[in-house]
Formats: sequence, structure tokens, C-alpha cells
Amino acid sequence: MNSVPRVLAVLDELLTAAAPDDRGALWQLAEQGRELDANLVRLPPGAEVGEHQEDVLDVLLVVVAGSGRVAVGGGVLRLTPTTVLWLPRTSRRALAAGPEGLAYVTVHRRRPGLSVRSSAAVSPPAYEGGEAPCMLDRVCPACGRLSQDPEPVFCSRCGERFADRSGPLGPAPSP
Repeated sequence: MNSVPRVLAVLDELLTAAAPDDRGALWQLAEQGRELDANLVRLPPGAEVGEHQEDVLDVLLVVVAGSGRVAVGGGVLRLTPTTVLWLPRTSRRALAAGPEGLAYVTVHRRRPGLSVRSSAAVSPPAYEGGEAPCMLDRVCPACGRLSQDPEPVFCSRCGERFADRSGPLGPAPSP
């Protein structure tokens, strides 16, 4: 791995280029050999990420534009640009964007990705991390994140609603 520092993204440019109704991850850290994951997430005005819990990783959330609120432990925390929020693992939270929308960066330790291998693979296969294919119903269709929730309703990374799920807001809307 070549460990040369370099600029990977300019967040203002990504936000300016996004359509007003773009939702979810506008950018993801994708460098080979990294030990972190990071995402620029945008929620349009009034959009929500339903209540969820991350059981494995602490997450750092940094607001870069807009405003919103996060419901945690029976209280509400206000989010404005430059707010840095620590979301400890096992904490339950729900996000809501304000009237101008909300854009934030999340950073956490890298989670191994899914790995699907052919039966013709060399034996024994090298361990590459990931989960068994039977967990594909827990992979977010928008950003590819594996949910730790056995019956996810919303993605905790990008806020996308999982298909054919019912939750506190009712069944997922039809396309």
C-alpha cells in the first residue's frame, strides 16, 4: 500500500453538485487498505433516518451543512454546521433534517464487507471477512451497508428505507 496523503474530496463541491432531492451517501471513502470508513451523507429537508442502533462500532458524526436534530435517550440534540456528535456503539438514535436539509460526515472503524465466493474457489479459501450470503436482506440497497439489525427498517448510514419492511412509520412506500 502506498501511504501518500492526498485530497480525496471537497465536500462543498459535492454538496453543490447534488440535486436538491439527493439523499444518502454522496461520497464514501473507498481507498484500498484503509482502516476507516467515512461517508458524506445528505438528507433533504424534513427527511428522517428512523431509530436504529449500531451494536459494533462507535460513530463520529460531523455536521457540514444545514441543520437537524437527533433523538437520543429520551432527549433531543440540535445539529448545526460544525457540530461534532459522538454516537457510542449500542446507543439508539434517530436523525431528522431541518428545513434546509442536513449534510454530515460519518467516520468509524472499517467494517468487513460481504464476500460471496464461487464453489470453484481454491481450497481452502483465504479469509476475506464479511458475512454469509444469507444476510443479503440486511444489506442497504442504496449504500451497501450491512445492518446489524436482523429486521432493518432504515439504513443507519444513509437513511434509506429497506424494501418490504414495516416499522414505526408503517410499511415501506411502493415505488
